[in-house]
Amino acid sequence: MKSNLLAAFLGIAAILSGSASAQVATIGQPLPDWQEGYLDLHHINTGWGDAAFYIFPDGTTMLFDAGEINPTDARAFTPRNAAMRPNYSKKSWEWIAHYIKRVSPLKEKAVIDYAAISHFHDDHFGGWYPGARRSATGKYDLTGITGVGELVPIKLLLDRGYPDYNYPYDMKKESDKMSGEINFQQTMNNYFAFITAQQQLGMKAAQVKAGSTTQVRMKNKPAPFPGFYVRNVKSNGWIWTGKDSSVMQYFQGADKNNPRSLPGENGLSLVFTLHYGPFVYYSGGDCGGIVSYGDPDWKDVETPVAKVVGEVDVATLDHHGNRDAVNDFQVKTFKPRVWVQQSWSSDHPGEEVIRRLTTRHLYDAPRDLFATNMLEANKLFNGAIIERSYKSMQGHILVRVLPGGGEYYVIILDDSREDMPVKEVFGPYATKRQ
Repeated sequence: MKSNLLAAFLGIAAILSGSASAQVATIGQPLPDWQEGYLDLHHINTGWGDAAFYIFPDGTTMLFDAGEINPTDARAFTPRNAAMRPNYSKKSWEWIAHYIKRVSPLKEKAVIDYAAISHFHDDHFGGWYPGARRSATGKYDLTGITGVGELVPIKLLLDRGYPDYNYPYDMKKESDKMSGEINFQQTMNNYFAFITAQQQLGMKAAQVKAGSTTQVRMKNKPAPFPGFYVRNVKSNGWIWTGKDSSVMQYFQGADKNNPRSLPGENGLSLVFTLHYGPFVYYSGGDCGGIVSYGDPDWKDVETPVAKVVGEVDVATLDHHGNRDAVNDFQVKTFKPRVWVQQSWSSDHPGEEVIRRLTTRHLYDAPRDLFATNMLEANKLFNGAIIERSYKSMQGHILVRVLPGGGEYYVIILDDSREDMPVKEVFGPYATKRQ
């Protein structure tokens, strides 16, 4: 009797799985809409910075970063940087909002339940620049997250500094002196003005609580999906210990009078993992793991993070795959089946990073690499290893996890077109822990 029931169950599961696979995406056609039970992880490619949009199994939404490179930077329109995708008819923040409204369960009425800023660099939250368009309220200018929030309502804004912004220095007063970013004090002041204005319209703001699994959660219908949760792994120097919700302070002895003792903005990046049954996804902003000459060992934040995260199914490349990130320990600990590279520069990725990603000496298992952009300069410099290592090198990257988290696909959407048809489909991939 038990064997008959098991056979019947497996038969039904196979039918459901086959049906889902057939409907997940068709090359050349529009992307089928998110369905209840899907976990959709969209990596949006504007060419001008990072932006990821997540749709949880119950339809709750989360935006992780909304980058817009400062167009007054001398390299912005050179071959060192990617071109705007799909074109320059809109600003980066407008294209991010356009994308969200196409894929959101609510379409044109989309809202962002959670918007998290990994750290305060322009390619992750937008840089202020002279001539930026003014908001409808007239209280701030539109760039990156401030522009997206103008077009798509944000319910809760999360970052590493709210409300005081005083770590590792007073960002309300000393940003220009301590940062080195172009127009950085104006950028932060514009961001603060955005928060104040949007709070008057109902938006809430909070600092990310490292270790928590309840700060970001499903808000619509969580009961049918008990296996889904978001883990806040890191915020500033606070890193989850791997036990309960306890944290440890990783950076010690910071002294603003000694700049070398201060963690850089990249090292302060937020880290999240998303869990759906057996499926695990990692994203860590611009965390670094390769210590430069003369720097203290604590500049490596990837190693302590990887120790508590463990194996994952899908991982984004820290710092776009730049040479100071994706260290040996992280690679051999995560062992992902899929690597996602959100990139916009000719040095994304570094050649030694590609070798760490692809060598079987760090983990002896198959893995597929996907990039939102791969610039011609990088192809010329790195040579054939680029062509043979990546499954896709151009386009929006969607990881669509099927109900229950046991299976997922990687779907590439055409970033040269506003309607974003399906360009390529990879999978199904089986989740490792099932």
